[in-house]
Formats: sequence, C-alpha cells, structure tokens
Amino acid sequence: MVRVSVLGSGSKGNCTVVSTSRTRIVLDAGLSCREIVKRMRFSGEDPEKLDAVLITHEHQDHVQGLSVLARRWNVPVYATQATHAAWRAWITPRTTMSLNAWLELRRQQYAESLKAGAYGENDPAAGSPPSGASVEIPSLAAAAETHSQPEHGSSETIAAQPAEGASHNGADVLPDPEELIPSGGPASADPAYLPCVEHFRAGIPFEVGDIHVTPFTIPHDAADPVGFVLQAEGVRVVVATDLGYLAPNVRMHLRGADLLIIESNHDVEMLRDGPYPWIVKQRVLSRVGHLSNDALGEYLSSEYDGAARYVILAHISESNNLPALARSSAERALDGRLGVLRNNVLLASQHEPLKPIDL
Repeated sequence: MVRVSVLGSGSKGNCTVVSTSRTRIVLDAGLSCREIVKRMRFSGEDPEKLDAVLITHEHQDHVQGLSVLARRWNVPVYATQATHAAWRAWITPRTTMSLNAWLELRRQQYAESLKAGAYGENDPAAGSPPSGASVEIPSLAAAAETHSQPEHGSSETIAAQPAEGASHNGADVLPDPEELIPSGGPASADPAYLPCVEHFRAGIPFEVGDIHVTPFTIPHDAADPVGFVLQAEGVRVVVATDLGYLAPNVRMHLRGADLLIIESNHDVEMLRDGPYPWIVKQRVLSRVGHLSNDALGEYLSSEYDGAARYVILAHISESNNLPALARSSAERALDGRLGVLRNNVLLASQHEPLKPIDL
C-alpha cells in the first residue's frame, strides 16, 4: 500500500508525505518543523521513521522548515546541486555594505596587517624590506578610481556577514524554542548545515528505499526546479506544482498517474483585478510563474489520459483564487470522466492536512 498525505499546499508552505510499508519520504518542507511534525502525527505518520526529504526548488514556501527538520530527525536531503546552492545562499545570513564602506574596511585591515608584520616585516621567510623602501597604504579615493562605477548612478553592494545578533531578512522574529540550533555543533556555526545531502539530476531516476523516484524539469523561476514521479508497489504518484505552463516533458510524465497532484494556482481575472503589484502579476502569469485554473482545465479536457484515481488541486492562491472556482474548472474539464474509481477531484488546503489517501 502507498499512502499520500498532503500536509499543506499554498504560498505559505508546501509539504507532502509519501509512504510505503518500508519507506517514508517528505516532498518539500515549506512549513515550520513543528508544524510538519504536528501534521504528520495528525495524519498517522511517524516523523521518527522519516527516510528522506526531497526538494523541488529553493523558494521559501518549499524550504522554510528544511534545515531544522533534517537536523532534528537526522535525515538525508535530496536536491539538485543548483537548488542546494541557491538554498544555502538564501538561508545564510547576509547584509550588504556600500563599495566605499568595503574599501575603507579593506584599507583598515591592510594597515593593521602591516603593523603586525603580516607582509614581511617580521616574517623570516619574506626577508627584510630593501633599505629606504616605503610601503604606501592605498588611499580610499585611489582605490575607488580604479573601480568602474555602475551606470545611472546606482550603488554597488558587497555581501558581508552581519554583526552578531543581527536578524535574517531584517525581521526580529523569535524562533520556536524547539527549533533553536544547539550550541557547539556544526549547525551552530553554519545555518546551512545538513546531516546529509544527496544531489540528483532531472531526468535521472534514483531510489529511496523501495520508492523509485524520477525527477523532471518544470518551468518555474527557480535555480533548477523539478517535479517528481514516485513509483512503488505498482502505484504511480506524480507531483507537478509551481509551473508556468505544461511543457511537453511535463505532459509526458503526467501520463499513467494513479494519483496526480497538480497546480491550480489562480483565476486569471481575479489575479488581474487583485491586490498584487503589477510586476508580481506579470511573474505569476509568465511561463515561469504559476498554472491557472484555465490552463489546467484546458489540459484536463484535451490531453489528460484520465487514468488517475485522484486529482489533487494544489497551490491554490488565497488572494487570487477560490477553492470552488478551482474545483468547478477542473470538474467541467473532466466532464463525463468523473466517477467512484477515477478522477476524484480533491482540494489541498494551506491550513490543514488533506485526509491521507491509500492506494
């Protein structure tokens, strides 16, 4: 038996558990660790028996609880190399300083090194400086002149580590006590520390226990986003969310699914008239954005093979969609193919887990 438990889906966090009698994996960890564990237990899944976490891409609503979940339960994380690198860059605390401030910092460090003899004065291997030689510390103005300034007067910034106690992303949010990183371990020195990371490549299958995983490329504005086909015990589960359109390779992988988790993110008119800034609306509507009710409906009515026992509509926007609109659009597209054993349309919720599905 294969069990699928959608713990949450939407812009505030995405997480799904797929389990067999031998293996239990989490797809994305976009909720907090505490919330993932709570919803797993509510759904009858044991977090202590978790075998792996698979990540589709590095956006916050898919990785928010990743580091704590992986460290707390000591489980390996599977991601593409580009996704892992992008996640590390996102989670590592950084601030910015202006070019002038960076040059002044480097000048001070250089001056201190000279006083300490780091450049040869007290270094036997370097020897003594020539008689009468003088060392000039580069001036800030001279250093700035050698650096080409960006056009239109924009200021260049240099990444630097923040002062101790500075908050990440500028938000002074107190962490959950259960999610604090213990001092003294590798995680306390590196917020991006994970117990084990396995890199995979889209198009190349791999195994996690008795679950056969095939990652496939999806069109989304992330470093290297993927969807997943998971096969075990003769059951095929396909997860395809966060995609701007249904590319040919995606359509190919959707075939023959016993359970299909697919995006129905927004109603186009609600999005156009909604509260998002225009630049965000353009992103969502683009070919690397999110799938609309209409786009999914067109696929379901024209190319979908009708094989799935369950079609779960996921990543439904709370601002630009309504569950009733998403459902009615999908059901109209599936007109004549809905039945007791095929194409039961379910809605994944942001705020509570969907009832586990046994296949």
